[in-house]
Amino acid sequence: MAHIYSHTTLKPTKRELLSAWLPTRPWYQRSATAPELTPGRGFRLDDPAGEVGIEFHVIAEGTVVYLVPVTYRGAPLAGAPEHALVGTMEHGELGKRWMYDAGYDPVAVAQLLAAIEGRAEVQEQSVSDTAAKGFTRAYEGEGALETGEFSTSDSADGTGIRLPGGPVLRLARTLPAALPADALGRLVGPLVLPDGSATDTVFATLHA
Repeated sequence: MAHIYSHTTLKPTKRELLSAWLPTRPWYQRSATAPELTPGRGFRLDDPAGEVGIEFHVIAEGTVVYLVPVTYRGAPLAGAPEHALVGTMEHGELGKRWMYDAGYDPVAVAQLLAAIEGRAEVQEQSVSDTAAKGFTRAYEGEGALETGEFSTSDSADGTGIRLPGGPVLRLARTLPAALPADALGRLVGPLVLPDGSATDTVFATLHA
């Protein structure tokens, strides 16, 4: 299980790194000023090996709410494209950390598939070893999902991750998101906004 260092320091902060990186993404809705980000309540997934942090941020900018899943690593992710690196930070307990777009990180993709299949439990974002409430999942395909080599592409509509054998894992990038009719799998949970209001949303879906 991941240990959450709730009282440590980060330089630069996650919000500072995301404020600079978000405007570079094709699914970001352009504004005339620098992003002013307000965090909502996200969630985490655990890396079974305990090496990679996996965090799903819910971030509001004005009336737009983004899903921004990231990973934290103790060394650069081999083979990752340059734009997948959100930035680097100094962690008060762990030292230098590399922060990546989770859609390009094989550990995050594998654990998200495991959550959709019911093999991994969604965790609270800011509390160690605590299951997040209100999440549901489903997988209606045949056989276990393969988590070998994959290809990721971003567009104005979001992020698609093509898996071995052809299925596509889609990450919702603007929330709330509805469930597509052709989804073979899904991860659904509460979208809790900065003002405390909540509604259910689809975070990720799987398609043939």
